[in-house]
Amino acid sequence: MVRNVAELLPELEPEDFYLLSGVEQGMRFSQWVKRGKLPSFSGLTPEEVDYRLERCLKRGLIEKKTIQYEGYSLQFEGYDALALRALVERETVAEFGAPLGVGKESDVYEVRSYKPLALKYHREGYTNFREVHRERDYASENRHVSWLYTARKAAEREHGILEALYPEVAVPRPIDQNRHAIVMEKMDGVELSRAKLDDRQVGGVLELLVAELASAYERGYVHADVSEYNVFVGEGGVTVFDWPQAVPTDHENAREFLERDVTNLVNYFDRKYPRNLPAVDAAELADAIAEGTFEGL
Repeated sequence: MVRNVAELLPELEPEDFYLLSGVEQGMRFSQWVKRGKLPSFSGLTPEEVDYRLERCLKRGLIEKKTIQYEGYSLQFEGYDALALRALVERETVAEFGAPLGVGKESDVYEVRSYKPLALKYHREGYTNFREVHRERDYASENRHVSWLYTARKAAEREHGILEALYPEVAVPRPIDQNRHAIVMEKMDGVELSRAKLDDRQVGGVLELLVAELASAYERGYVHADVSEYNVFVGEGGVTVFDWPQAVPTDHENAREFLERDVTNLVNYFDRKYPRNLPAVDAAELADAIAEGTFEGL
């Protein structure tokens, strides 16, 4: 798990961020940034670079490696610090709270501004870089792609999709985005995998979820990874989240992904609520969504 850097922000100085930004700029060209290039990337003098390197290394914001040369790379903590500082300066984030969820490809925290919000750091490409580089459209065509680029593009893509879908589709309201971080409205309810629906709710919740997939399809997107772990169920209805891997409906595999999403939901309800699930055919539901004729279960 990546360490929470919120507590470090008060002790970091502007020049520390110049150094971190310089390493970030250098990583556009190579995984390890030569020490000799950091003055030009950061705008600091060589002496100031030396001092700031020590401070950032001590705090675990950067990593040093001596290969054919002395090189430096951002840790995710350093990238988090850059994104969080930008969001604080924009007054998007005023207070930082507890973790809401930690996964392989993202960490989510509660934050506050004018109301409770959620801050999501994308982690794509850090530990599973080769897999993400191969499978994600926004990474597959680039020869040199650092995990910074992969995570930032995932955040940009998800934020853009949320903006395109909200409020017509039940997705978290997007608030702001910087680098690999997204701020969105905090969702009400509980994850579908942990929800305990009564007999009267089962068919209705499944129908609501399929209707949201249909609404998203109508607006040009297929989620492509729907499961019981990225759906929230609450008193106000359902919310579908985690959209970075979504594909446009004109994607060559969109119909396949759509049927897989519907199948995932139907199979989950069939396993957990076998006696309460109405008779449904996932392939037929996907056809109805794709043809714009879905009217309910």
